[in-house]
Amino acid sequence: MKILITGTSKGIGKATAEKFLAMGHEVLGVDVLPASLAHPNYRHFTADIAEGPLPDVAPDVLINNAGVQDSGKDIDVNLKGTIRVTEKYLTYMPKSVVFIASASATTGAEFPAYAASKGGMVSYMKNVALRAAAWGGTANSISPGGVTTELNRPVMEDPEKWAQIMDETPLKKWATPDEIAEWVYFLAAVNRSMTAQDLLIDNGEAARAKFVW
Repeated sequence: MKILITGTSKGIGKATAEKFLAMGHEVLGVDVLPASLAHPNYRHFTADIAEGPLPDVAPDVLINNAGVQDSGKDIDVNLKGTIRVTEKYLTYMPKSVVFIASASATTGAEFPAYAASKGGMVSYMKNVALRAAAWGGTANSISPGGVTTELNRPVMEDPEKWAQIMDETPLKKWATPDEIAEWVYFLAAVNRSMTAQDLLIDNGEAARAKFVW
C-alpha cells in the first residue's frame, strides 16, 4: 500500500514510517524538516501542513501525526492543519485514516491550546469516520500519554519531575515511539471493523490525571 504520514522526521512519525517500510509498504513523508530516513521505498516532501502546497499523491492510508506543542500555533497546526491535510486526501477515498491525538484530549491535563487542539482532532476523526464509511474506509485515533521522544526530554531528564510523573503513572513507564507505531500499524493495515474510536495508550495515567512539566 501507499502510506502518507505527516511529521516523519522524528519521534512517532519516524518510527511509524520505519514500521511500514519494514512491512514492505511505500511511504510518503511530509514534514517541515528535511528527511531523516533513507530507504528505496521512502519519498520525502518538505511542506507545512498548515499552509503552502501539499504533495499531489493518492494514498491508500493517511496517518496524521505532525503537530506542535505549546507553540502559540497549536490550533492552527494540530487541528486546522490536520483538517486541511485530511480533506485533501479524503478525495482519494483512503482505506484508513489514523490520527495521532493525545491523552490530553481525554483528561485536559496539559497546555490549554494543545489539549483543545487534540480534543478537536478526536471529534473531527469521528466526522471523518462517518464519511469514510461510505466507501468502506475506517478512521480512528490514538491518544498517547507520555512517549519517550525528543519533545519530552525536558521532563525525562529532570529527576524530580520524572519522579512526579511516574507517581502519576500506574505502570511506571512511558511508551516508546516504536510501541505507538505498532498500534498505528494495526489500525491502518490490520483493522477492518473498528471505526470512529479513540484508543488511549497512557500506561494508566488517565486514572491519575495530573500534568507535570
